[in-house]
Amino acid sequence: MPLNIPILLTWLRVALIPLVVGVFFLPDHWMTLHDRGLAATAIFIVAALTDWFDGYLARRWNQTSAFGAFLDPVADKLMVAGALLLLVQLGRTNAVIAFIIIGREIAISALREWMAQIGATKSVAVSSLGKVKTAAQMVAIPMLLYGEPLLGVLPTLLIGQRLLDVAAVLTLWSMVYYLRKAWPMIKERHESD
Repeated sequence: MPLNIPILLTWLRVALIPLVVGVFFLPDHWMTLHDRGLAATAIFIVAALTDWFDGYLARRWNQTSAFGAFLDPVADKLMVAGALLLLVQLGRTNAVIAFIIIGREIAISALREWMAQIGATKSVAVSSLGKVKTAAQMVAIPMLLYGEPLLGVLPTLLIGQRLLDVAAVLTLWSMVYYLRKAWPMIKERHESD
């Protein structure tokens, strides 16, 4: 396993996930609900920034690796799944929305793994639609973790919920997109078995 700055940043993202969740389970006399939301939001944003930064550094310093390519999306999916499950428990998002997003991530990861095994990885490469979906959920989740009007006026909870709704719709749309791209290979493999 290579160990370099980009991979260390990815491991940092993995380590920050329990902190985002754990902040809300601290004893009440340690932190107010406001402080918990603020801390979880800050930790999530730092984790999200490491996602961008590790990829940037890996490409810039030519330190890309098969292990990094494996670990990066795993860290991303763990981060989003952990935050969504926490938000469901806090009552800040709907379990159906969380299920759609997490379920799609599992399904597309499995599809990508299978496509890699048959040598057709490019058929399910990340699309611009997937990037828009990711952007929507990466803005929505910190807003929902914060959960209070920003500066007393900006309704972060409402905006976060609408953005997560958009992310869920884009999630389904991108899943259909990936399945349609992979369908000819799926059909061909099924007919040859």
